[in-house]
Amino acid sequence: MTVPVELVYFPGCPNVGAAREAIGAALAAEGLPARWREWNRDDPATPEALRGCGSPTVLVGGRDVEPAGNEAACCRVYEHGGALAKAPSVEAIRKALRDGAGSR
Repeated sequence: MTVPVELVYFPGCPNVGAAREAIGAALAAEGLPARWREWNRDDPATPEALRGCGSPTVLVGGRDVEPAGNEAACCRVYEHGGALAKAPSVEAIRKALRDGAGSR
């Protein structure tokens, strides 16, 4: 069984493309299909719990792959090795995928 992967974003976020690329690379590296669900946090169909997420936020098994700093009302930034990044790292997503698969 594959662990569900979700991307939460707002329209116009300049960093959502980097998050999509990181998700795709992480899934490929783990030998998993390149499938995930995307949630536009401004869409009324998006679950209420996801509407407050910073953009972009990547969830694996319902958990943020890098939870610190998720409360942003705008674009979210990440830290990789002391430098700021536009999206979570491929390795953080891969770790979440492995951890999520092991808990099922």
